Amino acid sequence: MFAEDETALLLAETDDPAELERMTRLRVEGLPLEHVLGWAEFHGNRYVVAPGVFVPRPRTEHLVELAIERAGRGAVILDLCAGSGAIGAAVAAGVDDAELYTAELDPVAVAVARQNVPRVFEGDLYDALPHGLAFDVIVVIAPYVPTGDIALLPHEARDFEPLLALDGGADGLDLVRRILAEAPEWLAPGGTLLTEVSEEQAPVVVELAESYGFTAAVDETVVIATR
Repeated sequence: MFAEDETALLLAETDDPAELERMTRLRVEGLPLEHVLGWAEFHGNRYVVAPGVFVPRPRTEHLVELAIERAGRGAVILDLCAGSGAIGAAVAAGVDDAELYTAELDPVAVAVARQNVPRVFEGDLYDALPHGLAFDVIVVIAPYVPTGDIALLPHEARDFEPLLALDGGADGLDLVRRILAEAPEWLAPGGTLLTEVSEEQAPVVVELAESYGFTAAVDETVVIATR
């Protein structure tokens, strides 16, 4: 859709005609531009990405801004279901003396995240983390596409990004439920969890959060749940 812009980025990446041809061919075949380049620009910075790793979306920059607003100096931050780690890194970059932890299940994404952030733990949600931590802010982009809607996703996402990062179960909220259920054990008093879902899912997630004792609200498609 933005052929001139994409061409300029490819030309800036290499002056080798053979490499340019290779990169262009990959893009024509549908590989996301960020995967072709090896990086994604997100919230004013570039982060390493690679084929098989979820590409951070510009829409998620709103979640980052909301998280920064709620994180005071020295905040302990967790990026859960972190993918490349770009979201947590962007939040931490906007908070003085932030302490960032990152957790991700997919070993391919873990390897990429370790190029973007210093403290990455591999495993299933909170099980990946050392015990005894208490977070002031948790940011999470869990997979929230209903299984039946995966086939309707754009070609670039459906065919080139990991199903693990997309498929949220029958109603899209399987992991969101698990994350909210366990979050009170990991949040400091007054701590906040922010998660992005679809516009239709947001009211349901607010109710879920409230059922676990949170005070919850929606800002666009970001659910903000405070302990």
